Amino acid sequence: MAGRGERIADWADGRTGIHRLARSNLRKIFPDHWSFMLGEICLYSFVVIILTGVWLTLFFKPSMTEVVYDGSYVPLNGQRVSEAFDSTMRISFEVRGGLLIRQIHHWAALVFVAAMFVHMMRVFFTGAFRKPREVNWLFGFGLLFLGMLDGFFGYSLPDDLLSGTGIRFIEGVILSVPVVGTYLQMFLFGGEFPGTDIVPRFYSLHVLLIPGIMLGLLVAHLILVFFHKHTQFAGPGRSERNVVGAPLMPVYLAKAGGFFFLVFGVIAAVAAVASINPIWAFGPYRPDQVSTGAQPDWYMGFAEGLIRVMPGWEINVWGHTLALGVLIPFLLFPTILGAIAVYPFVEGWITRDRREHHLLDRPRNVPVRTALGAAWISLYLVTLVGGGNDLFATHLHLSLNAITWTVRIGFFAVPVLVFEITRRWCLGLQRRDRALVLHGRETGRIKKLPHGEYVEIHEPLPAERLHTLTAHEQPEPPAAEDRSLRARLARAYFGEGGQVRKATEREYAAALASGHEGDGQ
Repeated sequence: MAGRGERIADWADGRTGIHRLARSNLRKIFPDHWSFMLGEICLYSFVVIILTGVWLTLFFKPSMTEVVYDGSYVPLNGQRVSEAFDSTMRISFEVRGGLLIRQIHHWAALVFVAAMFVHMMRVFFTGAFRKPREVNWLFGFGLLFLGMLDGFFGYSLPDDLLSGTGIRFIEGVILSVPVVGTYLQMFLFGGEFPGTDIVPRFYSLHVLLIPGIMLGLLVAHLILVFFHKHTQFAGPGRSERNVVGAPLMPVYLAKAGGFFFLVFGVIAAVAAVASINPIWAFGPYRPDQVSTGAQPDWYMGFAEGLIRVMPGWEINVWGHTLALGVLIPFLLFPTILGAIAVYPFVEGWITRDRREHHLLDRPRNVPVRTALGAAWISLYLVTLVGGGNDLFATHLHLSLNAITWTVRIGFFAVPVLVFEITRRWCLGLQRRDRALVLHGRETGRIKKLPHGEYVEIHEPLPAERLHTLTAHEQPEPPAAEDRSLRARLARAYFGEGGQVRKATEREYAAALASGHEGDGQ
């Protein structure tokens, strides 16, 4: 007779098919490489956000109704504050463990966005976005964008002076939209700023709508990861048709479980020792006050930097005043982010590549793509400096105007410079790889030739190393006669400025016959 547990399992399997589903997926192979753990950090930090966020909803009151504060923080006693601010203060000072949970929630949000950013850059630089993963790339971009947006909403909920300044900033951006800006502002705030509805509305968006969409995107993202074979770096025994690694059950699940607690522990440790968003230091929001040194979370800093360094231009068109100093940065913000989303389709159009790719590129072997990614990151960092120009000026004792003009010039000059340096760097690494393949590894042993010349003896590379250095494909650029835009871009990708020809089998055989002696150049 079957035991009770087995009967329950048989009953569930007969109605849900869990056993068949698990049997086909729990033995799925995952490659073992440290960079794949970046995606896991995203997942685990999101779980931490959900867990701590649910706990915080039990004590937070999303209301802008004014009350008189009489809590444990004596300097604010007697102050008129909103219920949102009052409940956040009580969570921080009166609920057991409340401040720690608040800080874990906030730090986990920062780690989540940072991990998504780094994870997407790993996918970008290795070409993991290529067919059949373009849709999954869009899911990842959607998670990044919604994570930034939801972070802003959550940051604004305490209704303190710092977050209120940020909301005021967003109100000015919305008002810069031609014709419909005032209508959008009234729709969002429910009246004149700050109104009485902004915190309840942000609360609904922060805890219901956006997390629900993100959870759906996350599930779809993981389903596609399972559906497609996992990407892997080239190596002996690895091809486009297989995956070399460890099975999901029990090896990968054991590692993943331990890594989850490691991520959770690190976030908790940081939250325990590093204060973040101390609202009692700023006090409640007042429309006539601005907190000194107000800065958003890092991932929104580049958006503020765009507006801070943009000249305050205004023009009048048909009786309407266009605040270009705000409108242009407002349009640049989604453009800079959107460049990430559309890149896989742009590269696919340029390369005319319709094949499935499961092997990853080494960034050095695709210099133009790597240079474009580095240029994008440099643009992000330049505008991030612009978003904190006042802090750089006060802490480094520099002129605010000098920093602003440096950022303005750097916005155009730095990405171009970084692009060229990165491209040449990648080409140099390719030449080094070619020399290693043809001339082998330097041994440090010196040999005197019959005619008196001293040369260093080289020895052939191991087969595994040779495979790594020569496994990448090198498409042929279109003929010079083709003058179309696509052909010219393809030549920029695959021409002499885009790749160094790897050693052929004939060249390697000739070098091997010569005994790998020479200067290695």
